[in-house]
Amino acid sequence: MILSCNNIDKTFVDNHVLKNASFHIEDFEKAAIVGINGAGKTTLLKIITGLLPADTGLVTFAKGKSYGYLAQHQAVDSENTIFDELLTVKRDVLALETSMRQAELEMKSAQGAELELLLKKYADLTHHFESINGYAYKSEVTGILKGLGFDETDFSKKIATLSGGQKTRIALGKLLLQKPDLIMLDEPTNHLDLNSIAWLETYLLNYKGAVVIVSHDRYFLDKIATKIIEIDQGVVTSFPGNYSAYALQKQQLRTEKMNAYLNQQREIRHQEAVIEKLRQFNREKSIKRAESREKLLDKIERLEKPTEARTDMKLMLTPHKVSGNDVMQVTDLSKHFDGQPPLFENVSFEIKRGEHVAIIGDNGTGKTTLLKIINELIPADAGTIKLGANVEIGYYDQEHHVLHMEKTLFEEISDDYPYLTNTEIRNTLAAFLFTGEDVFQKIGTLSGGERGRVSLAKLMLSEANFLILDEPTNHLDIVSKEILETALNAYEGTILYVSHDRYFINKTASRILDLTHQTFVNYIGNYDYYLEKKDVQTSSFEIPSSSIPAQMPTAQKLDWKQQKETQALARKKENDLKKCEEKIEQLEQKSAALDDEIAKPENATNAVKLQTLSKEKADLVAELEMLYAKWEELSE
Repeated sequence: MILSCNNIDKTFVDNHVLKNASFHIEDFEKAAIVGINGAGKTTLLKIITGLLPADTGLVTFAKGKSYGYLAQHQAVDSENTIFDELLTVKRDVLALETSMRQAELEMKSAQGAELELLLKKYADLTHHFESINGYAYKSEVTGILKGLGFDETDFSKKIATLSGGQKTRIALGKLLLQKPDLIMLDEPTNHLDLNSIAWLETYLLNYKGAVVIVSHDRYFLDKIATKIIEIDQGVVTSFPGNYSAYALQKQQLRTEKMNAYLNQQREIRHQEAVIEKLRQFNREKSIKRAESREKLLDKIERLEKPTEARTDMKLMLTPHKVSGNDVMQVTDLSKHFDGQPPLFENVSFEIKRGEHVAIIGDNGTGKTTLLKIINELIPADAGTIKLGANVEIGYYDQEHHVLHMEKTLFEEISDDYPYLTNTEIRNTLAAFLFTGEDVFQKIGTLSGGERGRVSLAKLMLSEANFLILDEPTNHLDIVSKEILETALNAYEGTILYVSHDRYFINKTASRILDLTHQTFVNYIGNYDYYLEKKDVQTSSFEIPSSSIPAQMPTAQKLDWKQQKETQALARKKENDLKKCEEKIEQLEQKSAALDDEIAKPENATNAVKLQTLSKEKADLVAELEMLYAKWEELSE
């Protein structure tokens, strides 16, 4: 066991966040903490890491074990470049490498006993350097940066020039490089694109330590978690398995609790009716029997009614009228920004009535830009967008530019929907958890999640038949996401949305457009289908986009000659990878042999021989580093 939490209790004024919470984390276990927004997940992590005191209770780490913690909005502030900032984690390796180089220099002029001491020192340093994987530290830093979505051209950028999300990714990279016995991450996927999330999943699954994650990304939790720690109204409960297993167990437990509650209520009502009847008889014996039953009834431990599975938002999306079958046609659309390569060129696609289409792709490929062009917020460079008959758009903007920061919640609704009565406006806002004086808050004072709920309220009132949504699940907790999923699946109109939430995409998408290589690849299915077909269909676009037709039905089909060229390139890459692996193995064997030579007593007194061997070793190490980098590139 690496971590034990016993009877942790925490209250903020009148909010009892944690009630005698107890759980433990085993070595190498992958655990997730779940609960609605405000349940106390981040509070629990801060108590574990000592950033916040518990009112009562005890947090215990196993002796000699280390931990690392990444907060939700933790950013690195430094004057270093990206690569150099991650290298700060490897100070001990860099210091050891400097000592080795210094020892090599000193051995050139040393003789006799001094040389023997230097030889022993150098052998010890080399052994230690190899034991901490010193020769691969640059490759390790490169691999983590690439995995987190940084290109090699980004490595020399100054930290100060990065966005907040990029700085958080740097903080995550530094934590992963530290390799503590226990990693604790608060919403680590918030600033990652789909490829980076998939890389992080694989990294954490293979991590030789324990992991505790707070996340609303259910797909991520299904892949990673072997235990779910739930916080529900201050009560902490552990469930074995991943998120889907937890959700099933939770529903079963809730059903059992509800049945027990309803059965007890029926029995209580029955006993109360019997007592009342006995009292009505108004006889000495009947009154005594009634009193006896009352005493027994008073001794019953009353069960509390289980909380509703969904007590959050109340969302119903209903189109005012039916659109034509052809909802939208995009033809030869192109967009780029000054000084940057094109986001997409000559893309064409159609949206039909009733389709639920998800747009996915790496960060910076132009997904949000496309939605803004469709909503006429920014112009396209070329191409046309044609809406079908009777199409009415409802737009959800992840940056909430459709909201007016200076207005109150009440004004935001009443100004856009003046026909609603005061009571109707209050009821609408109450359905999205804004009650009482909340309705007079300024939009500008709300959190991201609260603004998201206001945007969803306006979307519901719009009665549009074509919903365009940009990251609609951002800032929503799991329960709210499930409510949104249910509403969208019941919606009879058409939906086009951008999302990084793979579980959400899996639940709601009937078709996926993958924005890659400046064009769209079409998948008729959900996210699981996309993963199944991705390698086959995306390989068509690993050539310059200018040579690819924009129309999707033909863009996915290569002619015979192109297929042969693609297959030949794949075979060449495979052969190069095999040769690289063989060369690495040869050089590693040679390196081991050189170490044996350097350690031989007869070479200890031969300074010339020793210098030759040391230089050969240094050259070999440099060649190995190049081969490691090449192998990593070929393996991608």
